[in-house]
Amino acid sequence: MSNTDTHDPTSLRTPIVAVLGHVDHGKTSLLDKIRGSAVIEGEAGAITQHIGATAVPLDIISSIAGDLVDPDDFDLPGLLFIDTPGHHSFTTLRSRGGALADIAILVVDVNDGFQPQTLEALDILKRSQTPFIVAANKIDTVPGWDPNEDAPINDTYESQSERVRQRLDESLYEIIGNLSDEGFSADLYWRVQNFQRNVGVVPVSAMTGEGVPDLLTVMMGLSQRYMKEEMEIDVSGPGVGTVLEVKEEKGFGKTVDIVLYDGTIKEDDTIVVGGQNDPIVTEVRALLQPRPLAEIRTESRFENVDEVGAAAGIKVAAPELGDAMAGAPVRVVRDRDLDDVIEEVQAELASIAVDTAEEGVVVKADTLGSLEAMADALDEAEVPIVRAEVGDVAPRDISVASTAEDPKQQVILGFNVDVLSDAEHRAETDDVTIFTDEVIYQLVEEYDEYVEGIEQAQQDTILENISRPARFRILPDHTFRQNDPAVVGVEVNSGTVQNNATVVKFEGNEPERVGQIKGIQEQGEDVDEARAGNRVSVAIDGPTVGRQIEEDDELWIQIPEKHAKILEQELADEIPADELEALNMYLDKQRSRDPFWGK
Repeated sequence: MSNTDTHDPTSLRTPIVAVLGHVDHGKTSLLDKIRGSAVIEGEAGAITQHIGATAVPLDIISSIAGDLVDPDDFDLPGLLFIDTPGHHSFTTLRSRGGALADIAILVVDVNDGFQPQTLEALDILKRSQTPFIVAANKIDTVPGWDPNEDAPINDTYESQSERVRQRLDESLYEIIGNLSDEGFSADLYWRVQNFQRNVGVVPVSAMTGEGVPDLLTVMMGLSQRYMKEEMEIDVSGPGVGTVLEVKEEKGFGKTVDIVLYDGTIKEDDTIVVGGQNDPIVTEVRALLQPRPLAEIRTESRFENVDEVGAAAGIKVAAPELGDAMAGAPVRVVRDRDLDDVIEEVQAELASIAVDTAEEGVVVKADTLGSLEAMADALDEAEVPIVRAEVGDVAPRDISVASTAEDPKQQVILGFNVDVLSDAEHRAETDDVTIFTDEVIYQLVEEYDEYVEGIEQAQQDTILENISRPARFRILPDHTFRQNDPAVVGVEVNSGTVQNNATVVKFEGNEPERVGQIKGIQEQGEDVDEARAGNRVSVAIDGPTVGRQIEEDDELWIQIPEKHAKILEQELADEIPADELEALNMYLDKQRSRDPFWGK
């Protein structure tokens, strides 16, 4: 029995637990194991399957954890695991300005270590300041592992050979090191004194159940110790929740799957739900929860309930839900003023609103929370956003993106959304580029690479149309023709000599125009340019050898002042080092006459 005599049991809600991690690292298997263990304990009825969530009561946790959990030490009712697949579906969901989850489990494969979505999940946990523990999963795949079904980690660890323990330790300390690189102080959970300052790492196997008792113990302990005050709710008050998903349901039309984290929701309640445009005011027609596993019949997967109290996952059937958004707030009106409730929902939506600029990219995401996470990531990358909305990429998004003047902004970034086929066709004809990904920072990286490509192409175009700096010398005994045009052998000291460029010679620091290059030959072959170190013959239209130019003279390619400015200020990183050297020597000569030349 839990010591609920001293507390009103109705006033403490179940903590909401999110399970995150890279694809294939075992999130679903871990949840299945926790559910399955409860069923094996002969308590199939005690586990309630909610919509998008699984409630595991304290007595079940206690029976799975064995000696590790004494139910008398706890007065929280258990744990509610959000089991919607994909971390973006719930960690970025909101509840009153924070993450929907009170606490999270980050699942990391001990063999694979950190992967893109692990980093993504950590980033989201960091932003939402959600406390979490790491489940280092798949310990049973360490070579030589001897499994002990459902055993606490210390018992099974001690029974392994020294070589196996060493292999596991190496993997665990790599994970701890990776967490440290991301700014989290972490250690194996039994060494952690203060879970508010340090992240506990729990080695587990979703396949054998090893370490699962420890995982549940740590979750309960953390919740009881640090979150009890936050779990105190007015259970009879009007319900407050967040939309997990908007779904079409046979016989009910559009429904919303919600997680209720405060109060109750009843059939016939008037509710206000965050919508694409304005808050939706509607009336609950039915509250649906999955039938117990034993009773699922094909014709009806749900059963109606009259009311539900927090924390719970429930499907709400109501009219007018077409514009409801995943991640939006849901509030029951009951005895409060409707306008006040609408205002509360609007205020919560406004707090998530993305700042948009006059110009920028179009952003689409699957939930309000992930939209916010996308906006944060783009803000950090200094990418402006012209429009940000929840939902799939539609033709009207193409219309907005196609009006951008800068080709770098004729872009749509879609996080975890589909591209409607008519939008895809439109994008092709309107020259709009669409990027989609399920990892936010990969999406931002893809866009960055795209922008770099465009900028590189722009730089290349500028370079093609700009005079390139070069310094070259007429070789002694290499006059092949004195004039009309003069043909001489030269050695390029630095930079690039290009055909049709103007040639100057410095008298002191005054550049004197010599003529124009009308042909370059290397070993008898015509070429367009000659680089530093090359010896070539050049035809120069204008001078006569022995008058305007002499053998052994140092000549330069003339750089117009405007070109010099672009080269120095914008293209210094794009041109070879020897060309930069020629440019700097040219600038020094010009600036000894006029210090502001080319600035």
